[in-house]
Amino acid sequence: MTRFRGCIDIHAGQVKQIVGGTLDTGCLKTNFTSQLPASHFARLYRDHGVSGCHVVLLGPGCIEAAEDALQAWPGALQVGGGVTASNAADWIAMGAEKVILTSYLFPDAKFSMERLQAVLDALGGDKSKLVIDLSCRRRGDKWIVAMNRWQTLTDMEVNQESISFLSRHCSEFLIHAADVEGLCRGIDEDLVRALGQWVTIPTTYAGGGKDIEDLKRVEELSGGKVDLTFGSALDIYGGSGVLFEDCVEWNRSVERRKRMAK
Repeated sequence: MTRFRGCIDIHAGQVKQIVGGTLDTGCLKTNFTSQLPASHFARLYRDHGVSGCHVVLLGPGCIEAAEDALQAWPGALQVGGGVTASNAADWIAMGAEKVILTSYLFPDAKFSMERLQAVLDALGGDKSKLVIDLSCRRRGDKWIVAMNRWQTLTDMEVNQESISFLSRHCSEFLIHAADVEGLCRGIDEDLVRALGQWVTIPTTYAGGGKDIEDLKRVEELSGGKVDLTFGSALDIYGGSGVLFEDCVEWNRSVERRKRMAK
């Protein structure tokens, strides 16, 4: 069943919501900048039982803020952005539940199995500590993995073949639809539907969520196999389309449905 998952996006040391396609373009568009520390949002998710949240570092100057979030909810948050074989274990030691692997997997925009194996080795071979970020851009009827804060297209298409292969080496996927990220104009329904057909491990979709009905829509499109995160539309991030308390209630209703199904 589809659940709401939280996010804490950090840019230049502050929690922000950014239009994803504008990162590193010279025309950065910011929807929201919080005056509250990252730990505030970590505690908010913790206190309301919103598990599986991701903390994403969007460029330099973010490590201290990410550590602040981890200290607020140790052993429960996923950390991504700049993760490599050299620092993956350090993030786990600092309190991350899992690390999220993104651009490091694609040197010169080409997938590297060697680098994936190096990260797994750094994690002691424990794929349960690894999330692979397959955030992508749409090109025609295909989705291509994008790196470098979604500005560079790689040689990997998001499809049944790549999903099946990578599923053997990680415990979850995080997939931002970069073309609609931060726009609050609706999810990429075709991508969500396709993910529902392809994925066999926990998967979180992000991008374009605009109202609470999107949770129901993602559940219907994916057969309950894909979770959803809200960013700019969420009231705790300055949005008006989605109330945090409604997301929490949705997750509670999922737990009730699970109990009734037993």
